[in-house]
Amino acid sequence: MADPQTAVITQLRNIQSRSGKTIEQLHAAVRSSGLVKHGERRSWLMEQFKLGYGDANTVVHFLDKPLPSLDGGAPPAPAADGDPLSAIYTGAKAHLRPLHETLQAKIDALGTHEQAPKKTYISLRRRKQFAMLGPATKDALELGLNVKSLPDDPRLKAQPPGKMCNYTVRFGSEAEIDKTLVGWIKAAYDAAG
Repeated sequence: MADPQTAVITQLRNIQSRSGKTIEQLHAAVRSSGLVKHGERRSWLMEQFKLGYGDANTVVHFLDKPLPSLDGGAPPAPAADGDPLSAIYTGAKAHLRPLHETLQAKIDALGTHEQAPKKTYISLRRRKQFAMLGPATKDALELGLNVKSLPDDPRLKAQPPGKMCNYTVRFGSEAEIDKTLVGWIKAAYDAAG
């Protein structure tokens, strides 16, 4: 299990990298906005700096709290090739990247959404996260879906309450990216809108 403090530091560094501003600069901008409520500040950051919901929420969360050390607050250098999938699909999992890209193209066709790279997967968000996509094993991808209910299907694995997604499905070939799978994603996409 990942260390929560390390995950927060990584998220803060990623926010700096994506926004081109230090966390301190974002805090100063929020303070100068005159807004005082957490939700208003979060929405303002999303609008002004095009931050995703989770990133804006984290910035506001640390507004009146000490920040962990972020190497002097300078935005981190981007990955060598600037592509988060390069870090996720390495070694024995590298051959799964084209499968990820095939499904991502179908998801992109659904409409506007944010892709938030994490260490081992990509989080897909609208107003809230609707899916997660990344390698589960060296032979299969796992798609997590946030949707209240889907029809029973042997490919779907319902998750216990409190998990990041309500359902997961694993697949290892393009043939498994069928209308049913895309329909499940669309249901999650619509529910997150």
